[in-house]
Amino acid sequence: MSSTQYRIGWIGTGVMGVSMCGHVMARVASVTVHNRTRDKARPLLDRGAVWADTPKQVAEASDVVFTMVGFPRDVREVYMGENGVLKGARPGTILVDMTTTEPALAREIDTAARAKGLHAVDAPVSGGDVGAREARLSIMVGGEAEIVERIRPLLETMGKTIVHQGPAGAGQHAKMCNQIQIAGTMVGMCESLIYARKAGLDVETMLTSISGGAAGCWSLDNLAPRICKRNFDPGFFVDHFVKDMGIALEEAKRMNLPLPGLALAHQLYVTVQALGYGRKGTHALMLAIEHIAAMSDQA
Repeated sequence: MSSTQYRIGWIGTGVMGVSMCGHVMARVASVTVHNRTRDKARPLLDRGAVWADTPKQVAEASDVVFTMVGFPRDVREVYMGENGVLKGARPGTILVDMTTTEPALAREIDTAARAKGLHAVDAPVSGGDVGAREARLSIMVGGEAEIVERIRPLLETMGKTIVHQGPAGAGQHAKMCNQIQIAGTMVGMCESLIYARKAGLDVETMLTSISGGAAGCWSLDNLAPRICKRNFDPGFFVDHFVKDMGIALEEAKRMNLPLPGLALAHQLYVTVQALGYGRKGTHALMLAIEHIAAMSDQA
């Protein structure tokens, strides 16, 4: 069966999921969607997607089911709950979890899927709301190579960099590497901006210089301008980033691996949550750095 002929199910139509599903809809004829809040799926329903009341109903109507939800507990409920995907999927169905979650949970879903004659793939993404809207996400994939190749045309509707990392759980481990890297970069970026302000520089002029040199990175290009405009709307929630860093720290603990930079970034982001900004974007770290530096009134 060609990927264009697959009946697609999509669960999770939040900040990123709604755009990602929209790109898939442009390629396939049949899409069934579910979200805890139906209104967030409205843009897809208006384009012709079919609503399902439960994840089980999505699976019953689909050959490939994508999930893009929030936390590991949400993933577990969507797949293994009373009305979960595993209750409704027929043998041969491909299950693709694009949520960033625990590698062990990805392996658990894979084992449960195999027992029912299903195929499971973990495919977390990086690129935020911009990457989702512009279909240029980086997708880190774990699972059977043959199954990954079968769904690659669908993944290519959402991303520009699709790399098979290895067996079940490998995609999630690769995403942890991504989050570790971003955590340190975000701290450096926010400290750079607040230093510039304290030194009396024009921040945007300073950014013109450093973004073209060795300091250049995605965060400087995409998030520093939002900070300058005091726009902390979420491309990726602080709450979700704290979750991701917590998973990475737990995995590091299991491997007896010290990650002091990540531990510091995690604590700074917990401060962002304590200040009430958990539903802001990850660049709201600036608000915590300003608070610590007693520079909030200079925003």
